Amino acid sequence: MAGPRSTLVTALRDVAACLGFYTRLPLPAFEMPAHGFAAAQWAAPLAGLVVGAICSAVLIGAAMLGLPATIAAALALAVGTLVTGGLHEDGLADVADGFGGGSTREKKLAIMKDSRIGSYGVAALILSFLMRWTALSSLGLVAVPALLMAHTASRALMPALMRLSPAARENGLSAGAGRPETATVLVALAIGGALLFISGPGFVLVTAPLLLLALFFIKRLAEKQIGGQTGDVLGALQQLAETTVLIAAVAYFI
Repeated sequence: MAGPRSTLVTALRDVAACLGFYTRLPLPAFEMPAHGFAAAQWAAPLAGLVVGAICSAVLIGAAMLGLPATIAAALALAVGTLVTGGLHEDGLADVADGFGGGSTREKKLAIMKDSRIGSYGVAALILSFLMRWTALSSLGLVAVPALLMAHTASRALMPALMRLSPAARENGLSAGAGRPETATVLVALAIGGALLFISGPGFVLVTAPLLLLALFFIKRLAEKQIGGQTGDVLGALQQLAETTVLIAAVAYFI
């Protein structure tokens, strides 16, 4: 039976693994947890919390310099993209190109694996950045907690999709990671849900159903298009969920 120290070390390794994978922060080289990367996915929202904190710090710094909200929002989005290496944006673009341009499951998967970007992917990225930029510009300083909630809650959904939907490929990042256990999914969702309470239970009641709708929309769409989820699909879910939280914040606070 694992002792408290062993449990703590395992948890810290899980956090380090998720930070090392989901961000491009200059961290020491991380090792894949011995119990598998899927089991470490409870910490995915914590990686999102770190990204959100960095983006929020940029917003606060821009406000202290007296920069307009539009420029502050653009800087926060730019820094967030740099911190993650555009990992989830790349997934969104690949899904848009594959689902929009492929006529069969095989062609869709081939397009998604192609490093080149097409018109569907460009359009998806423009819309994603435009909606998030508009929301952040409208929120003022409320954008600070909104970013924390959006980055954390959006990544809390990814383990759930990995659990609920089979891998569409026999190989690839998602297939290699495996399927998280139910307990892992629940911990991730609890962390994401806890961050939503920053703005009170009323905001949770508004936002949680929208996030669940985003989760099951992506699940059904991906299963219909390619038979399951991939790393790109997980990225598309994160982008949709992040945008959903920001737009919900505008609707709730403005």
